[in-house]
Amino acid sequence: MDQRTKLLEAALFAAPRPLALDDLGVLDPGATDDDWRRALEELRHHYEADGHGVELVAIADGYQVLTRPAFAEAIERAAFAARPLKLSTAALEVLAIIAYRQPVGRAEIEEIRGVSSGGVLRLLQERGLLDVVGRAEGLGRPLLYATTSLFLEHLGLGNLSDLPRTEELAVALRPPRADE
Repeated sequence: MDQRTKLLEAALFAAPRPLALDDLGVLDPGATDDDWRRALEELRHHYEADGHGVELVAIADGYQVLTRPAFAEAIERAAFAARPLKLSTAALEVLAIIAYRQPVGRAEIEEIRGVSSGGVLRLLQERGLLDVVGRAEGLGRPLLYATTSLFLEHLGLGNLSDLPRTEELAVALRPPRADE
């Protein structure tokens, strides 16, 4: 394993979040994005070939070293890992609306849910799962919300295109038939 790949491994180990190629540039200003891609591929191959308990994963528009799924249950059972983020049903509803319709304003969220959502929006913003990304052109120029990379990280998604399509959700949420 070359020196740059070792530096990459150390940075990924120390980082509390996925690192994008832009983040890696600060580690070695002389390295190009292609150099980092080669190092990422070398590290991925190292973890695969030697059968490590961790793997290099592309997640939230970056890269992170994570526990292999085969060991995740045992690690969780032993309570070694940090507790997952717990969200209320209202928070999950708001996140789903924003994830699929972003950028979206509070009025549209409240119209879909049928209830006020200001408190939930503030909570999700405080937790870093959504952010204000601009203002709409309408009356009063309301704030527009979108999900963050932390949202992608918590859901284990590489980017928003990894979200289930609405047709897939309709099938998954359909009540089972008697003959199933």
